[in-house]
Amino acid sequence: MRTAALTQLPPRRPALLLAFVLSAAGCARPPAPPHGNAAATAEGQQAAASPQVLPTPGLAKVGGTAVIADVVQRVLPSVVSISSTRVRRLPQNADPFHRFFGPDGPPGEFRQQGLGSGVVVADDIIVTNHHVVADADEIKVTTSDNRDLEAKLVGSDKKSDLAVLRVAGGKLKPLSFGDSSRLRLGDVVLAIGNPFGVGQTVTMGIVSAKGRADVGIVDYEDFIQTDAAINPGNSGGALVDMEGRLVGINTAILSRSGGYQGIGFAIPSNMAKPILDSLRQRGRVVRGWLGVTIQDLDKDLAIAMGLPDTKGVLIADVHSAGPAAKAGLERGDVVLSIDGQIVDSTGRLRNVIAASGSKKTVRVELLRSGKKRSFDVALGEIPEEARAATAPGAGKTEPALEGARIEALTPAARARLRIDPKVKQGVVVTDIERGSAAAGSGLRPGDVILQVNKSPVTSPGDFRAKFGAAKARALLLVHRAGATIFVVVKK
Repeated sequence: MRTAALTQLPPRRPALLLAFVLSAAGCARPPAPPHGNAAATAEGQQAAASPQVLPTPGLAKVGGTAVIADVVQRVLPSVVSISSTRVRRLPQNADPFHRFFGPDGPPGEFRQQGLGSGVVVADDIIVTNHHVVADADEIKVTTSDNRDLEAKLVGSDKKSDLAVLRVAGGKLKPLSFGDSSRLRLGDVVLAIGNPFGVGQTVTMGIVSAKGRADVGIVDYEDFIQTDAAINPGNSGGALVDMEGRLVGINTAILSRSGGYQGIGFAIPSNMAKPILDSLRQRGRVVRGWLGVTIQDLDKDLAIAMGLPDTKGVLIADVHSAGPAAKAGLERGDVVLSIDGQIVDSTGRLRNVIAASGSKKTVRVELLRSGKKRSFDVALGEIPEEARAATAPGAGKTEPALEGARIEALTPAARARLRIDPKVKQGVVVTDIERGSAAAGSGLRPGDVILQVNKSPVTSPGDFRAKFGAAKARALLLVHRAGATIFVVVKK
């Protein structure tokens, strides 16, 4: 079985890798790997007692009685292995066997298989990483006692790299959430998962750092950094404290070689829990929205703007109809805190706002013209175009049509893609991934999708809903080069 790395490693520079094993079969050449691509910190379920600082692994005890092996024995049944299968089709001009079948012959097809891990958080509910199950046609869960169970996607959130699965009749053993905010640097933690597909494995390390919010793996980050060994296949597995409580979901590693080199990242439980609750209840994540463009302050920028230091986050633009504009925030304001929480980076500000949720009023303290001021802002919900969560019936990935980037028919898109002014409504295809289902259907960048199954399309959200509701195939009416054509997309 051939294994493909998710990220090419540049020479002499460490690369961020999603800890996920991916292989391909049934194709004459290896496929391009999928992109792996968190909402903000929120109070989670409180742990029964503080994690303990353990001086020697051999003497490690919890509550004066249990040793590490006892913790592992209790936790292991709650961690599962996940196998995902994705079927990909090559366009005819990329299929090496096309010449044997002729122009109407079957297109090339290959199957990608991924291996990851997951954590049982309810009797039939499993949490894992988005990149482990993204775009999967089949998902299989293998328990610690070697039972194979079929799993269905409940909801997935690319921006935080979290996903929720449901299995039927599994009678699984859930793992209790711990309070990740109570972790201290140096606390001992255990990482449990299925590295390289060899089977369940336990590794031990310490909490190396907290609050890694600008790593650049996903949009919303607040990672726990650990030196517990995490390797490809550990994605979605459990990071537990010495009370046997879930304090993180293992996600990525920093590596030059593609394997463990002492720096791993986990999504903290206090960030993961509200996202998982939202996915279970709504199939998507509802985040707060301030309606501003922000950037970090460096020394040169602070000097140029006449600021006393680089503390805070600069507002570079304010959306005219957004919550910030309605509350009186302006371009050039420097945000210092949100509801008393200091924001020292764009990642931190995004996390705090997102976790606050829509319809909540927050107190924003900022610096304007050298003076501190406070504003109460009623947050909105992130607009439809900015969402990255998916749910059943809305397509497997965001956007719903695999391999195609769909955008609103804005004046900017019209000008950039030279769209005929006679086209009054629809959504525009701005990018097509080579070898994807969208490419195989014949769609091209610049196409305007006018209808789905003879129903007019008015926005990206409308397209997602109507395309998602289609069964085996969708009939698209497309405007291209001054004329309309029909395109059939098989699902």
